[in-house]
Amino acid sequence: MADLNSKCKAWSAFLAVSALTIDMSVAWADDATHQDKRLDLGLTAAERNEFLSEMRQMLASVQGIVAGISTEDRQKIAKSARYSGNRMARATPVSVRRKLPPSFRDIGGDTHMMFEEIAVRAEADDMDMLAALTGRLMQQCLTCHAMFRAN
Repeated sequence: MADLNSKCKAWSAFLAVSALTIDMSVAWADDATHQDKRLDLGLTAAERNEFLSEMRQMLASVQGIVAGISTEDRQKIAKSARYSGNRMARATPVSVRRKLPPSFRDIGGDTHMMFEEIAVRAEADDMDMLAALTGRLMQQCLTCHAMFRAN
């Protein structure tokens, strides 16, 4: 019964994160008729492709973390989180890093550190705590995407 209760709590946390994401998507859709006021990062086409590839990897990491939480697979959670941790931040091309404003680097650095924290906490923290931390990580993503764009 405790195992079922833990899974229900993890799914409840996942649904809460999903609802927040959907809520934010609706807000963005409502604003789509207005001018996009987000800061353009000014990347070249090649830099943009690399940058967006990293964003897709971060999304894949979040998906892996959520899937790991739902099945209580600690190794999957840690492995998924590590893909988007400090290793990814260090691998960002210098040409891209030079163009990123300090406000982006602040959010990005904290976000990569949160992935690292999830990887470490996956060893022992309960699934509810990992789900809550993943929710805070997703808030970082939403904040960044609300402020910046890569055209």
